[in-house]
Amino acid sequence: MIERFVKVVGTAAIMFLAAAAHGQQAEPQQAQPQAQPQQAPETPKPAATQDSSQETVEVSSSRRVKPRDYKPWEFSVSGGGNLPHGTTNIFVKGGSAAADAGVARNFSKYVGFRLDFSWTNLPLRVSALELAQSKGGSNQIYGLSLDPIFYIPVTRIYSGYALVGPGFYRRSGKLDSSTALPGASCNAFWNWWGTCLNGSIPLGTFLKENQNQVGFNYGGGVARKATRNIDLYAEYRAMHSSLNKNTTDARTLTVGVRW
Repeated sequence: MIERFVKVVGTAAIMFLAAAAHGQQAEPQQAQPQAQPQQAPETPKPAATQDSSQETVEVSSSRRVKPRDYKPWEFSVSGGGNLPHGTTNIFVKGGSAAADAGVARNFSKYVGFRLDFSWTNLPLRVSALELAQSKGGSNQIYGLSLDPIFYIPVTRIYSGYALVGPGFYRRSGKLDSSTALPGASCNAFWNWWGTCLNGSIPLGTFLKENQNQVGFNYGGGVARKATRNIDLYAEYRAMHSSLNKNTTDARTLTVGVRW
């Protein structure tokens, strides 16, 4: 009887210990879901990624910006002498004054467009005044040209350029006086002077000439950098214009400054 009681009590004790041990293992499993919400808020990472992407865009955009190695706008003035050419050389003395002022719009370091206003003195030869039966007079040509200009970089200091294009030219002159008689036949000077009318000297208007001629010009030059923004240059230009087969030719050599 006592033995049977001991067995029952022992069996109950073993079952109680087993149940107690099983309860201790079950409690941590029930506590795990309470710790999971503490690991959820890991959201600030996209902001860091966005900042890094913005920095990459800023760096890449800053690398694309390159400083210009040319001046978009350039201005120039020059002066020098003229050597007449062709028919003009028959009536005009060489070595007279010439001047030019221009502005260029450059699209790269190699090409641009240049607009020039020029003035060239055309003093009459003694032989021309004898044909005009005059003691003196003056003559000049004003020009307006628009030329493509092509730059030729050689070194950081020296460079060259060439240009060619159309031009509008106005030749203007005046004789002090003349003993020529209106209605007389025109000689070579009056034909070149542009006042001859149907082969005869007209009344009253032959002492002055004003001719609007269309033509072209071409030339080139060499430039030397004096400062960062100023260049010195020497330029050769040739121009030809005509009206009713009456031509004007000039060859100018000038030196100037551009900035």
